[in-house]
Amino acid sequence: MLLLRRIVQERRSHCGFSSISPLHVVFMLCCLIFVNSCIKHSFVLQALGLILWIVCWADLFYSFWERSQNIFRAPFFLISPTVLGITMLLATFLIQHERMKGVQSSGVMMIFWLISLLCATVIFRSKIMLALNTDTEVDAFRYVTFCTYFILLLVQLILSCFPEKPPLFSEAVNDPKPCPEFSASFLSRITFWWITGLMIQGYRRPLEAKDLWSLNKEDTSEEVVPGLSRNWAKEWAKNKRQPLNILYSSKKQQKSSDSNGEVTEEAEALIIKPSQRNSEASLSKVLYKTFGPYFLMSFLFKAAHDLLMFAGPEILKLLINFVNNKNAPDWQGYFYTGLLFVCACLQTLILHQYFHICFVTGMRLKTAIVGVIYRKALVITNSARKTSTVGEIVNLMSVDAQRFMDLATYINMIWSAPLQVILALYLLWQNLGPSVLAGVAVMILLVPVNAVMAVKTKTYQVAQMKSKDNRIKLMNEILNGIKVLKLYAWELAFREKVLEIRQKELKVLKKSAYLAAVGTFTWVCAPFLVALSTFAVYVKIDKNNVLDAQKAFVSLALFNILRFPLNILPMVISSIVEASVSLKRLRVFLSHEELDPDSIIRGPITNGSIVVKNATFSWSKTDPPSLNSINFTVPEGSLIAVVGQVGCGKSSLLSALLGEMDKKEGYVVVKGSVAYVPQQAWIQNATLEDNIIFGREMNESRYKRVIEACALLPDLEILPMGDRTEIGEKGVNLSGGQKQRVSLARAVYCNADTYLFDDPLSAVDAHVGKHIFEKVIGPKGILKNKTRVLVTHAVNYLPQMDTILVMTDGEISEMGSYQELLKQDGAFAEFLRTYANAEQSRESSGNPSGKEGKPVENGVLVNEAPGKLMHRQLSNSSTYSRETGKSQHQSSTAELQKPLAEKNSWKLTEADSAKTGRVRSPAPWRGQLSGFFVSFLCSAFFFSMKYNTQSRSSFPGIAVFGYSMAVSIGGIFASQHLHLDLLHNVLRSPMSFFERTPSGNLVNRFSKEIDTIDSAIPPIIKMFMGSTFNVIGACIIILLATPIAAVIIPPLGLVYLLVQRFYVATSRQLKRLESVSRSPVYSHFNETLLGVSVIRAFEEQKRFIKQNDVKVDENQKAYYPSIVANRWLAIRLEFVGNCIVLFAALFAVIARNKLSPGLVGLSVSYSLQITAYLNWLVRMTSDLETNIVAVERVKEYAEMEKEAEWSIEESAPASTWPEEGKIQFQGFGLRYREDLDLVLKNINITINGGEKNTASGLGRKLVSLIPAEQLLRGPVDPILFSGSLRMNLDPFDQHSDEDIWRSLELAHLKNFVSSLPDKLNHECSEGGENLSVGQRQLVCLARALLRKSKILVLDEATAAVDLETDNLIQSTIKSQFEECTVLTIAHRLNTIMDYTRVLVLDRGEVVECDSPDNLLQAKGLFYSMAKDSGLA
Repeated sequence: MLLLRRIVQERRSHCGFSSISPLHVVFMLCCLIFVNSCIKHSFVLQALGLILWIVCWADLFYSFWERSQNIFRAPFFLISPTVLGITMLLATFLIQHERMKGVQSSGVMMIFWLISLLCATVIFRSKIMLALNTDTEVDAFRYVTFCTYFILLLVQLILSCFPEKPPLFSEAVNDPKPCPEFSASFLSRITFWWITGLMIQGYRRPLEAKDLWSLNKEDTSEEVVPGLSRNWAKEWAKNKRQPLNILYSSKKQQKSSDSNGEVTEEAEALIIKPSQRNSEASLSKVLYKTFGPYFLMSFLFKAAHDLLMFAGPEILKLLINFVNNKNAPDWQGYFYTGLLFVCACLQTLILHQYFHICFVTGMRLKTAIVGVIYRKALVITNSARKTSTVGEIVNLMSVDAQRFMDLATYINMIWSAPLQVILALYLLWQNLGPSVLAGVAVMILLVPVNAVMAVKTKTYQVAQMKSKDNRIKLMNEILNGIKVLKLYAWELAFREKVLEIRQKELKVLKKSAYLAAVGTFTWVCAPFLVALSTFAVYVKIDKNNVLDAQKAFVSLALFNILRFPLNILPMVISSIVEASVSLKRLRVFLSHEELDPDSIIRGPITNGSIVVKNATFSWSKTDPPSLNSINFTVPEGSLIAVVGQVGCGKSSLLSALLGEMDKKEGYVVVKGSVAYVPQQAWIQNATLEDNIIFGREMNESRYKRVIEACALLPDLEILPMGDRTEIGEKGVNLSGGQKQRVSLARAVYCNADTYLFDDPLSAVDAHVGKHIFEKVIGPKGILKNKTRVLVTHAVNYLPQMDTILVMTDGEISEMGSYQELLKQDGAFAEFLRTYANAEQSRESSGNPSGKEGKPVENGVLVNEAPGKLMHRQLSNSSTYSRETGKSQHQSSTAELQKPLAEKNSWKLTEADSAKTGRVRSPAPWRGQLSGFFVSFLCSAFFFSMKYNTQSRSSFPGIAVFGYSMAVSIGGIFASQHLHLDLLHNVLRSPMSFFERTPSGNLVNRFSKEIDTIDSAIPPIIKMFMGSTFNVIGACIIILLATPIAAVIIPPLGLVYLLVQRFYVATSRQLKRLESVSRSPVYSHFNETLLGVSVIRAFEEQKRFIKQNDVKVDENQKAYYPSIVANRWLAIRLEFVGNCIVLFAALFAVIARNKLSPGLVGLSVSYSLQITAYLNWLVRMTSDLETNIVAVERVKEYAEMEKEAEWSIEESAPASTWPEEGKIQFQGFGLRYREDLDLVLKNINITINGGEKNTASGLGRKLVSLIPAEQLLRGPVDPILFSGSLRMNLDPFDQHSDEDIWRSLELAHLKNFVSSLPDKLNHECSEGGENLSVGQRQLVCLARALLRKSKILVLDEATAAVDLETDNLIQSTIKSQFEECTVLTIAHRLNTIMDYTRVLVLDRGEVVECDSPDNLLQAKGLFYSMAKDSGLA
């Protein structure tokens, strides 16, 4: 191109001319566009490229022809067409290459055609000017070829603006909602025009999830996660031989009242320094290797942007010289103005491509981190699970992953900020000379201050994350055990424990706020001090140094550029510190020990189905063995029973066979596939059918056989939609027996080779248990040809076993058939003689209908969201009738009837929903924002002083310090109130709320949303206000300098506001959809962790990983459009800022005779900053609008249905109430909701203090009848909290150690606790998972014994304990609760035959109520049940 220009300039006399009409050009263009629409786009481009090559080489051959005619021209006429022709040929090949790759719009080619056309335009202008000169000779051939060349370039440029259709050979896209980005043109992509359709749709109506596009393939979990997993596996394998210094068991003791609970592993790991630094796997290296190549492109964009930033001051220098030089032609001023505008627009386009890459990298980073955390959680050992609780892992997935996302947008400032500072200082040196060194000295002095603040910030960050982990962990346990909390009326006490942790968290936040304010003060003062010292030294060192307009305003423009990197550094440092803390936490988690997949061999064996030789197992490498010298062989197809006392290692043996324990020594082989039924059934939040099929193909005949064999047919008749009924989280709408049968059906349906049953019959009625044993497990059941290992306490089934293993203290003490063990006459034979007769009573006990306790209740519960209200108010709970029930249930019923009319009635859980419309500012934030108003006004004044006049006073820095403190501390107060309200509202919600609300929704609120309010919103408000004042101040300066700008600035401001409003409607809704779609990720993760042993046993890890990936992708589907929409807005609003630059310079050029150079410099230097200010203001506005959604979501639960107040002073009973434990019902009726039938009808009964009563057919409805403050309960699902054993027994330090040991002795746990190394301070893991289910039931019983209340309700409190322990506990209850009212729900009728009265209900009405002897003599319903049990 340059050669052609030189030819034109040097050889004008040889050029010729022949006119081509503009109509010809228009006609040709129209024809080509028509042709392009008719045939393949790329074919047209290639054809035009070939024509261009021919045209260029036509000039070359013409030059050869001239030489043959002895016309010798300059070498340029040979070189230029040769180079151009080769270039066009290469361009044609590149078009074909990109077509083969499936590129639909090439940015490279468009830029090439644009540059080619711009170069050709200069030559074209010269040719026109020469042609107009009639004295010059016209080279007609070259003129025609050049015009043809120019027109073809123009056509190529126009065609390259349109996207190509996908090639025929491309893969078929089956996606119904593909993202239009890939098929958009290059122009559309660089301006983000392709999202405009979604923006319009979002402005017209609130967006819904169905409106969102699918993710681009390269952004999906399927593409992103494997890369990080693979690279981390390589890095970890290198360092596996030298493991990290990780503590898996706490050595520190803490007070039981300490709500922080444990010394968490992450907290330890952040303090302990590994002895060998080089032995650690480097997660940062892995992240760089995975995401570095794509992210490196952002380096190029950022460097180009930074260089363009300095074009502004240089053009400003030329503009001031132009104004100074009155003889300079006007075109120079217009040229500089246009150049300034073009540079600003290029800067905008490049900057937002940079930001887009950063945000996409951050999104991929979060996707990958969540994916690897989920995958790691499926394989970590049980010892690692003790330290990394659900709450901590959720924080890793939400808070820590977010830290990496934030860092991606700031990380380039590490090199960009110093580069900007160096370039600014270099240009200042050119302008002011060595006096710049004074400013450099000021910056160097600030470095140590910055270093100290960075260290302190990191310390505070570690402490804050530790408190956050503890809080989320406790909240997770509260949500999991909410039923226990409500039954014991512990809400207020646990609320205080949460608030105690929260106070520690807020204390650290306040310290961080003070530090941030000091940092803000320092860095805001820095540019001012640098400028002041530089100008002062410049003027003082030499009398000849005069600060004229050019030097002053060009320097100020450079100082303004210098201000941004200096101001952004505190945020960059803070982001890097936070990310480094998160990096270490994540590295520690990913470095946890994994289960050894080779410890248990799953393969073919010839001499049996299970072979165990000299095997010793423990729960972790550091723990003593739990199972010692285990030796046994299970023949294929045999039935094996494992029996023994509570805590002897029965469940541990099954866990060992599943590979859940650490194998110290020995050899274990299990043949074929395995199915596992845990002691506590794990149920998914899915339909009943999905829970049973569990990812396998549907086989109708097998499915029906399994349903019938597992005694689920009667339940399907009750459920509203049969097996299509949705089951709530943890099976909340099923009874314990139903859950266990569903769990059993899942195992039976999978048709495995080996079955491991962990006491599945303890949760069902005796006759149901007999049915299951005969139809499923027993010698004639559908599993008769399978290998079955059954842990059981039911001795009546033992005669049918092939082999019985007797466990004692982790060892197999006896082994043999039933008859062999009797002949041995050992301890087990003695046990059989003592308890076999008692156990016979289990065979047929329970209600005759074959349903556990509450069939009607189950049907009611499932039919839409259930609700059991714990009415603490005495008058309500004792006189509950149709009328009072109506008033108390009115709000919830109205709410729940809406989905009933619109959706299937079996829908139980309510998905997290997105609100629409504007975000209403919640009361706490309204109060804080109004409180800030005065400080903001003051700040506005001082900002104008700081930014607009560079005042030498210290007021600007002080004002900024004060305003920073006001916003930060005000934000903390607001956050404190919002968290308090959220916690209060959630704890006061009825059980129906928890049954229909997935726990992930609540965990999302307490983790991510609260973290956003804590850490994100206050800094955004600070920067939003600062940017606002900067823009206003700059506009005022421009108006004062060039009043004519008043004509254009208000309209541009109006455009700015209109575009902003247009954008906010979509952006806000996208943020809501993103928040809503985040909750299922947490719910699924929580559900997975609870059932991880089942998932591993069934080898379903891949399916669950796929489900997690789908949920994460659904979340990112809403996030990706939101970041693109942000870029869409920024480009358009920055264009408004660029227009202000254009008009400020243009008006200065127009009025140059009236304006002084100083005013021109002042106006243009501040207009140059408008774009940067607007860019930051756009980011902060959108961030504020979208992040304030977190406040909206936290406040959402304030409007939900609530229980009665925890205490009502007017009607509160005396502190000694109840004095005798008397319970009286008069005309009592109970329904679960207003729109449902009564489940208890016309109950009239008086239970005197000290009576022992049992309920038949009453089930768990009775629990809702008694004020929870005064009852004790041994629940079917024994819930323990992480912490010491003492804390679980006496959470609030109300009893002495002597009392606690006494209660343990009565619960027959004293020997076990005494044998523990830490005794009462023994650490219970989350949910008490390091204790057996039987031991957990006994701990719950000891907790009840310790309280000594007047009323005791036992709901299958000993279902999971052996007969001997059960017998001892029954005698304890009779002796210790002699003066108490005891209500028992039991499957074993023999244990309640000495009770005072038996209450028999049928269809919700009392049919019999008398002593057991009298009822037996009456020969009614109770007599028939006793007769079936062999008791009559």
